[in-house]
Amino acid sequence: MNINLQYFADAGTLVNGTANFVNAGTGETTAFTDSHTLSPELKAFYDTELLENARTELFYAQFAKRQPLPANHKGQVEWRKWNTFDRAAKLTEGVIPTGQKFGVTTVTGAVDQYGTYTAITDKLELRAYDDVILGATEEMGASAAETQEKLIRDALYTGTNVMYCDKVALSDGSASAVTAESGLCENATHVCHLTPEMINRAVTILKKNRVPRISGRYYAVIHPSVAHDLRQSEGWIEAHKYAAPEALLNGEIGELHGVRFIENVFAPVFKGADLASDARSLKVNNQSGYTGAVTSVAFDGGTVAANALKGRTISINGVPAKVTANTGSAITVESTNFGSVSDNSDILPADFGAGDVAAYATYFFGKDAFGIIDPEGGALEMIIHDKGEIGGPLNQFSTIGYKFETNGATILYPERLLRVMSCSSFSATDEAN
Repeated sequence: MNINLQYFADAGTLVNGTANFVNAGTGETTAFTDSHTLSPELKAFYDTELLENARTELFYAQFAKRQPLPANHKGQVEWRKWNTFDRAAKLTEGVIPTGQKFGVTTVTGAVDQYGTYTAITDKLELRAYDDVILGATEEMGASAAETQEKLIRDALYTGTNVMYCDKVALSDGSASAVTAESGLCENATHVCHLTPEMINRAVTILKKNRVPRISGRYYAVIHPSVAHDLRQSEGWIEAHKYAAPEALLNGEIGELHGVRFIENVFAPVFKGADLASDARSLKVNNQSGYTGAVTSVAFDGGTVAANALKGRTISINGVPAKVTANTGSAITVESTNFGSVSDNSDILPADFGAGDVAAYATYFFGKDAFGIIDPEGGALEMIIHDKGEIGGPLNQFSTIGYKFETNGATILYPERLLRVMSCSSFSATDEAN
C-alpha cells in the first residue's frame, strides 16, 4: 500500500509570515507582537530595494569628485586647487629673475538635508492585492533619484561657460550665431539643433581650455529629445559597438567626436512661463497690425498685471523682443522689427526658445569639473516605521520614507564644464522639467 505522507503534514497553527502569523489549517492570521516581528528582516530588504532603485537613476553623480565630510563637523567642506604658474621668461645673464607667487584657491560647499515620506493604513496593507510597502519603497527610490539628479543639474546650470547652437536655415543650410536662449528656435524655416558640428565646436572649446579627459574621453549628459536628433547623424557610434556592457557607464548611449553621451530624462528642459494669469499666450490687438520697428504692441486674450512681464522675452512671428514694461493691455519692448504683423497674431513666451518652444541644456565636462559631498551618517537612508511602532493607539498606519544630506554639486573648475543650449525636433511638445 502506498501512503502519501504529505497528507499528514502539519505546519502548525502558528506559521511565521511576512506580515503576520498564519494558522496553516484555517488560514486565520494573527498580528505580530512587539517581541515577535520580522520587521527588521523586511526593513533590510526594503532598504536594499530603495537604494538599488535610486542608484539606477543616478547619472550626474558618477562623474563627481567626491569629498568626505566626517561626522561631528560643520556641514561644510573645502576643496583646494593649486594656482598655476606663468610660462618662463628669457633669462638675462647674471640676473636673478623675479620669482612667481604660489598658492591655492579654495571652493566651499555646504550640505542641506532633504527627505519625504508616505503613510500606509493597516487596512490597505492588509487588503491590497499587491505589496504596498514594496511598491511605496520602489517609488520612494525613484523620488530620491529624481531629487538628487535635479539638485545636481540645477547647481551645474549656474556655470557661466555657455555655448549656443547655431540657427540653421532649412532651405540652404546657412547658419547664423545665437547669443542667448531667446534666440534659439525650432520652426518650419530654422532650427537650432545639437549637430556633429556643434559637438566638434564644444570639444574644441574644452581642448583650448586644456580640460583633462576622463579615461581618454569627454562626457556629456543629454536629454532623450536631443539625443534622438543626434543619433540620426553620420558618425554616431552606438555604445555597444565600442565597449562591452560591463564597461559602459550608467545611461551611456554612444559616442561622437571623442565625447561619450549619457542619456538622462532629467537633463534640463526650459520653457518660458505663461504670459497671462489665465492664458499661455496673448493676441495682438490692433486692426491695422504692425510693420517696421515698433516699441509698443497692444494685446488682449489674457489677464496681465502691470509690469508682470517686465524683463521677460516675448516673440511675434518668431522674432524675440525684450519687454521693458507693460500695462494690462499693451507691452513695451526694445525697438524690434517683427515684420508684417496682423491683428490677432500670437504673442508667445520666448524666455527659452523663440516661439514658445522648449530649449535644452547638454552639459559637457572633463575630469573633476564638479564635486559632491559625502557626509558621514548623511547618506541616503530608508526609514520604515511599522504600525506597531507609530500607528497610534490603534496601530492604524505605517510610514515609509527617506532622507539624505547633499550639497547638490559644487563647480570646482568652471572651464571644465560647458553648457550647450539647443532645441530639438520635440521642442514644440516637450514641457519644462
